[in-house]
Amino acid sequence: MAISMPHIIHAKQVLRRSLSLKANQAASSAVDVPKGHFAVYVGESEKKRFVIPISYLSQSSFLDLLNQAEEEFGFDHPMGGLTIPCREDNFIVLTSRLGQS
Repeated sequence: MAISMPHIIHAKQVLRRSLSLKANQAASSAVDVPKGHFAVYVGESEKKRFVIPISYLSQSSFLDLLNQAEEEFGFDHPMGGLTIPCREDNFIVLTSRLGQS
């Protein structure tokens, strides 16, 4: 059984376009995160994206949240970024306290 060359060439072109599209999406999502910040997804059912300062990583209360995320998700984050398993309103209260300190 022979595989015709036009089908292989077409498959390669589709794969290249798919990989190029994914790379462009990744680049565009990284652009809207300012230097010194990182994006997290927060929420129980519907996830909302937050961009927060890296300085929060030195705060013990934020590290507790990261430990919870590790226990729940391990290194498999379904949103493609760091997912934090807490209610959005609790996260906002925590980050506003961290922003004041």
